[in-house]
Amino acid sequence: MHDTQGATAIEYGLIAGLIVIGMIVALQDFANESTEMWSGVETKFDNANNI
Repeated sequence: MHDTQGATAIEYGLIAGLIVIGMIVALQDFANESTEMWSGVETKFDNANNI
């Protein structure tokens, strides 16, 4: 019998790494959308105050 615990740990580490990368990409997209939305709100607020 061969000991495969090391290989399994590496596979789990790679899977966890890919999940983290996916989460980072998703959060960056969310942050960009949120920034654009709040920038639009600020512009509309400034326009409303200047009337």
